[in-house]
Amino acid sequence: ENSKRFEDALAVDLGRHTVETRVSEFTGTLGEIVEAYHNVAKWSKPQAAPFDIQWFPLRPKIYKSPKGVVLIIGPFNASPRISFATTEELTYPLVCTIAIMAGAIAAGCACVIKMSEHIPTVSGLIAELFPKYMDQDLFQVINGGVPETSKVLELQWDHIVFTGSTTVGKIVASAAAKHLTPVTLELGGQNPVFLDPSYDLDVAARRLLWGRFMNVGQVCLSPNHIFIPASAQDKLVEALSRAYDSFYPEGAANSDSLSRLVSTGAFDRLQGVLEKTRGTIVKGGLAEADREGRFFPPTIVKDVKEGDSLLDAELFGPILPIVPVKDLQEGIDYTNARPHPLAAYVFTDDAKFKKYVIDNTQSGAIDVNDVCVHMTVPGLPFGGVGTSGYGAHTGKFSFDTFTHHRSSVDSPAWVDKILNFRFPPYTDKGLKQSQLIAAKIPAPRPGPGIVPAKAQKSGLLVSAQSVAVALGVLIFALGLRRALGYDGWLPPTLVALAGRFGVSLSS
Repeated sequence: ENSKRFEDALAVDLGRHTVETRVSEFTGTLGEIVEAYHNVAKWSKPQAAPFDIQWFPLRPKIYKSPKGVVLIIGPFNASPRISFATTEELTYPLVCTIAIMAGAIAAGCACVIKMSEHIPTVSGLIAELFPKYMDQDLFQVINGGVPETSKVLELQWDHIVFTGSTTVGKIVASAAAKHLTPVTLELGGQNPVFLDPSYDLDVAARRLLWGRFMNVGQVCLSPNHIFIPASAQDKLVEALSRAYDSFYPEGAANSDSLSRLVSTGAFDRLQGVLEKTRGTIVKGGLAEADREGRFFPPTIVKDVKEGDSLLDAELFGPILPIVPVKDLQEGIDYTNARPHPLAAYVFTDDAKFKKYVIDNTQSGAIDVNDVCVHMTVPGLPFGGVGTSGYGAHTGKFSFDTFTHHRSSVDSPAWVDKILNFRFPPYTDKGLKQSQLIAAKIPAPRPGPGIVPAKAQKSGLLVSAQSVAVALGVLIFALGLRRALGYDGWLPPTLVALAGRFGVSLSS
């Protein structure tokens, strides 16, 4: 109904093409809403605990309770302590607010969304439409700048979700800690690419340029830099150049497929790091840059070495550095010596290469032979690790984020006949009975310097004792039902099993 208005608003604020808006913004947001709509009844049902033969008579369950009133702070919300030019993150105002709110609504929470003043057209449109479609007693939108953001962070919330930079994430977490409010932080990072030179470089080039230049790099999942053996760097440059020319056949400046930076502050920051680089620009550059129009040409830079300005921090813009390395291990060592990124990417057809990268790096997510797409795949959580954030959302993970999982047992009176040893006065007999429900320490697993333990019969004996206790409880319950006149059908196997213990269940 209002899709055209959102397309126009995103075009005004970010210069985004309709195709990119529909693919990156509408698809994800509508997908989250529809998934929550179809699954909320299943997600919210009380959940039985996994079956345990010793505890099932207590009917253990997990109830799903809404946390309460939650705050979702969208991207581009600056802090009074830092300049906005350092705080850009994930320019997807619908995915980072409305899509997340779908999980909060499914969980039964009331919700406040804090939009940003740096995307005024989109923020104004959401504020206009909210009263028309949403219950204002439960759902509100707040617009404004630093004073408004600071004020809402002073209040007590039952959960806060923030999408933005690591620097502002620390401020949000500190404010929440004053009220012991749980927080989900979706931050950024320098997402590395590990490229096997034997992989199809043309396929890799198309996917890498798409991920890097989508929304002119203003995506927290964008590949930040590429590690490739130095001997293969020139072949990669050729493949990237072919992909670049096919993406922008009339030149990047004349392409309507490129978005614009969110602010002139973002332009100034990127201009500064590009002017300081000691690498070699092979595509793009500042010649056609337009500060007032917020147009920054997509740029590829080769021969970028450790310590270069392009590797100082997350670029969050349309610059793609190529970092030539001696071997894969050098790229992994470089990555592991720095904060964990939100994502890592590996391009290879070699199973050993893939496994080595996955096993020897840590990141919020890791994609093989593609970039950024895991966020849109149903069933996968979206979240970081370490300085790239904590907690997760999307789909069921969003519902769980805003849900308190409330443990419960419903203990019948006759259980005291089995667990009577818990009541004083304590006795040696009660001590022996209590051991029947105690967990048994297993033998050490085989390993260096550990001799595998011989098979023990005691584990089987304990298991048999547990079965006997549980069977006794079951027989007692069934006997009570028969004494009360219940004449239901009993499975022959159960009758036979009870007979082995000298108990007759037949009519």
